[in-house]
Amino acid sequence: MNNPIELLKAADIAGMPGRSKAHLLNPDAVRVSKSLGGATGLTDLGFQMMTVMPGREYAEYHRHLYEEQCFYILSGRGEAIIDEKAYALGAGDFLGFPKNGVAHTILNNGDDPLVFLCARVNLEQDVCDYPRQKKRLYMNGAEEVLVDFRDIRVEGPA
Repeated sequence: MNNPIELLKAADIAGMPGRSKAHLLNPDAVRVSKSLGGATGLTDLGFQMMTVMPGREYAEYHRHLYEEQCFYILSGRGEAIIDEKAYALGAGDFLGFPKNGVAHTILNNGDDPLVFLCARVNLEQDVCDYPRQKKRLYMNGAEEVLVDFRDIRVEGPA
């Protein structure tokens, strides 16, 4: 019997090819992701299973101004850097980052792959700050524009 598109069985997920991607600002931030949401037809909710190998980060230290994002650790050990403080992570731990929240990243400091679920809203437009790099990323669909903090101009009300 074939399953409907809305149901991904464990064997289906295990057989999905993962997409490996390095972060544009951090070559040590390499993750392999499987888009579970995309496979089931979700468009407004991004839901991915991610794997980060030992010694790697999932992303450059960042914060989203408009998107919310959360993570649930399935296996492995790691460390969350939240607002420049380090916290140990393991299976069963959950992280939630509201829009315009603090900067964060996850790194694998263990000996085994770090596997977690990541969910976020798939906004057409978002702004992402990279405080360590002093850069801001403006996202509009597939278009991305990266600027230095010093080039951001803020004007007050007219």
